[in-house]
Amino acid sequence: MSHDPNCIFCKIVQGQIPSKKVYEDEDLLGFHDIQPWAPVHFLLIPKQHIASMVDLTPEHAALMGKMAVLVPQLMKELGVTNGFRTVVNTGSDGGQEVFHLHMHAMGGPRPWLKG
Repeated sequence: MSHDPNCIFCKIVQGQIPSKKVYEDEDLLGFHDIQPWAPVHFLLIPKQHIASMVDLTPEHAALMGKMAVLVPQLMKELGVTNGFRTVVNTGSDGGQEVFHLHMHAMGGPRPWLKG
């Protein structure tokens, strides 16, 4: 599994930086955002370093599908029952700040800080 020693999310995957986990398996890690926009805001990331959606290949289809199917399950477990939002920022112009593919999942009662 590839990783980037300078990537903050790779360091979280490696356990070098602590996080408040919501999910972990052999492929994915989910953890609460440190600057949440909503009452429930977590990130779901592949453990493998993939810089952005631009770097996805057909071999990543199952991984992305797993992420999409997992978010509703995790939101339900976290008590979000009235809808949520998922966002994947891609590239600098798309608002991506950490160049390790990640899906934001945001939910809970409105109004939210952003979004």
